[in-house]
Amino acid sequence: MVLNKAKGLSSNAALQEVKRIYGANKAGHTGSLDPLATGVLPICLGEATKVSQFLLESDKKYRVRIKLGVRTDSADSEGSVIERCEDFLVKPEDVEAALQQFRGEIEQIPPMHSSLKLNGVPLYKLARKGQTVTREPRAITVYSMELMEFSDDEFELEIACSKGTYIRTIADDLGQLLGCGGHVIALHRMQAGAFTEAGCVTTETLINEKEKFGLERIDEYLVPMDRAISDLPEVNLPSITASCLKNGQAVLVRHLPAEGLVRLYEEDQFIGIGSIDDDGKVAPRRLIVSA
Repeated sequence: MVLNKAKGLSSNAALQEVKRIYGANKAGHTGSLDPLATGVLPICLGEATKVSQFLLESDKKYRVRIKLGVRTDSADSEGSVIERCEDFLVKPEDVEAALQQFRGEIEQIPPMHSSLKLNGVPLYKLARKGQTVTREPRAITVYSMELMEFSDDEFELEIACSKGTYIRTIADDLGQLLGCGGHVIALHRMQAGAFTEAGCVTTETLINEKEKFGLERIDEYLVPMDRAISDLPEVNLPSITASCLKNGQAVLVRHLPAEGLVRLYEEDQFIGIGSIDDDGKVAPRRLIVSA
C-alpha cells in the first residue's frame, strides 16, 4: 500500500503502524523518509516484501523548500545551527544559475545524518556523538531540477532523481555555492517508482475506515505487488514451464529480453521475479508463495 507519511514520524514508525493496522506478519518500507519529510512511502506487506528491494532501486521525485542564510549539521531544520549569514542577497537568477551544477550525473557525499552504515553502525548514531567519518562520494543522477517558487530567503524546487540521492545534501551544497548557506525546512516526496501521491492514503484514514467499516474496506487501498515493478518486461509462462521454474530450474521461453530482470506470470498470475542468464534462459530470482 502507498502511505502518505506524516511529518514528524520516522519511516519505521510509520511502517509499524501500518503493519499493526493490517495485522500483517511481515512488512517493509521501500526507502526511508526523514521525520521532517512527508509523502509517498510504499509499504510492502506479507509476500510483497520480496519486491521491496527492487523498489529501493527506483527513481524518486521531491518538492523541497530551502531556507537560505542558515546552515545546520543535518542540513535540515531539525539539526543544530553551525553557520549563519546575516548579510546576503540572492536573486532567482542566482539560484537558476547555480542549479546547472546539480543537473545530470553528479557525485554526492552522503550526509553524516543518514542511515548509511559504517561497520554496522548507522552514521546518524555517530553524528549524534559528535563524530565525523570520511564518506566516499557516490554517483547519482538528477534528471530534472526546477525552481518553482522564490521569496526573499526561501525557495522551492522540484527534483526528479535516481536512488540514493540525498535532497538535504543538495540543499546544503546549493547554499554553499550561493555563498550564504542553506537548509531544508520542508520536504515532500511526490513519487517513488510507479507510485505517486495521487494513490496515497494516510494512517488516520486507514484507522478511521477500519473502525467504521472493518478490514475489508481498507483492503481496497492495497495494490497488486507487481505494480511496484511494472517497469520490468513481462514473461508469461505455461503451467508446465512455470512448475520447472518454481523448482529452481532455468527455462527457455520464446521472445525473452536479451538481459536483465523480468516479471514472471503463470498464465497471467504473478509468481515472482526472474533474471535472464548467459544462456538466454530465464531463471528464478524471487518467487512468490501463493496464499
